[in-house]
Amino acid sequence: MNINSRLFDSIRIGSSEAEAVADSAAPRCNHPGCARAGEFRAPMGRGREGQFFLFCMEHVKAYNATYNYFAGMDDDALAAYQKQEEIGHRPTWKLGVNSQAARMSQRGRLRNGEAGPDMHDAFNLFGARSKQQAAQPETRVGVVARKALDTLGLDDTADSVAIKARYKELVKRFHPDANGGDRSREGTLQEILKAYQQLKSVGMV
Repeated sequence: MNINSRLFDSIRIGSSEAEAVADSAAPRCNHPGCARAGEFRAPMGRGREGQFFLFCMEHVKAYNATYNYFAGMDDDALAAYQKQEEIGHRPTWKLGVNSQAARMSQRGRLRNGEAGPDMHDAFNLFGARSKQQAAQPETRVGVVARKALDTLGLDDTADSVAIKARYKELVKRFHPDANGGDRSREGTLQEILKAYQQLKSVGMV
């Protein structure tokens, strides 16, 4: 028999026969007594999530018309379900109750500025940072107070006695009365007066 013959091209299968061939490969409708193909999925219901019936078009429509996920649940069970729906039915813990999470959060924390026993600091990043912080002296004054001290020619280690002495010295030096009435240094004197008031306002004098 030559299957490449032109006679095979003229053979046609009737529509009923083609449907029968297609139906034979498809799963059957799950409705009792139905022999049609089950082409449409329908959920099996509560407690069987992820599982589906297979129905033909006629029976999936009938099933969907009467389907009720909450059938058989009393009011208390329905209220509990609604409450769980707020968090997506996932477990939750009160703060500090989940001991495993608390232990995990403790792992790798810095201890005294250095990596803890559960943290591997291969490049000594945290150790270098702690040494750098230790090398830098702790600042005692803010930016405004530091600028005021600079105006008086002092550093941030100066105490109130040193500030007062320096202030009196500069006022005497730049006051017009001490310079024969010369007011050319009056701008410098105003800066000194302002700096002193700023130091008083932050409690350094």
